[in-house]
Amino acid sequence: MAKKFTVACVQTTTGRDIGSSLEAAGALVRAAALAGADFILTPETVNLMELDGHARAEKIAADDGDAGLSVFKDLAKETGVWLLAGSLVTLAEHGKAANRSFLIDPKGAVKAHYDKIHMFDVDLGDGEVYRESKAYEAGSKAVTAELPWGTLGMSICYDLRFPHLYRELANRGADFISIPAAFTRPTGEAHWHVLQRARAIENGCFVFASAQCGKHENGRKTFGHSLIINPWGEVLADGGDDVGFITASIDPGEVAAARAKVPSLTHDRDFK
Repeated sequence: MAKKFTVACVQTTTGRDIGSSLEAAGALVRAAALAGADFILTPETVNLMELDGHARAEKIAADDGDAGLSVFKDLAKETGVWLLAGSLVTLAEHGKAANRSFLIDPKGAVKAHYDKIHMFDVDLGDGEVYRESKAYEAGSKAVTAELPWGTLGMSICYDLRFPHLYRELANRGADFISIPAAFTRPTGEAHWHVLQRARAIENGCFVFASAQCGKHENGRKTFGHSLIINPWGEVLADGGDDVGFITASIDPGEVAAARAKVPSLTHDRDFK
């Protein structure tokens, strides 16, 4: 049985300048490592929150030249932790941006990456409109990766609303699910906690959800409340509204225990 470990979810208010955003995130990663975290996760778009398409295009780079990825690889080596760059805005192959999550090992090697599959194209009312599909190249592959303590299933933000993705990840053996996010205030207040707990309960998985918080330079307001949730749906830690980080001790054995009590993963049936 895998040993216990400490997970940390970092919560940031990322801005329009990549350098200062990475500096702020890096300080929190270092603090979480000093607090004893073995696995640290950052929020979605942790390098850049830029709504202006032209400005975004001028600031981002492909993976091999991306400042954010380089910083997080160095941070993982410096701190000796497993690190999930929740997502970085990078340049995709066809001119659009990629919303890409990177899992980095303590030696600074990228072990897996995941591109956000589901694009946030919504009209929330009161003039709050988002069209991610115009700016971002959607991903097409579900991704799992091995950690020292079990299997991680990777996702990003709006993916949370598509439970079939998480069922697929669980069926591939995921013990832990990462859901880095930049949830809006209205949707966060209404749905964040219940959807995160549901994904944990439905699949008997731990959920690690690092979130953006506060009012950003571009005027957008994000919900915060980074969450660490156990496979029974209990919230182990909640990041509240402010910048910082949360930690929790994780016992991977709870995954098998929860799935033994409610073995729904073995009860799926085909239907029309």
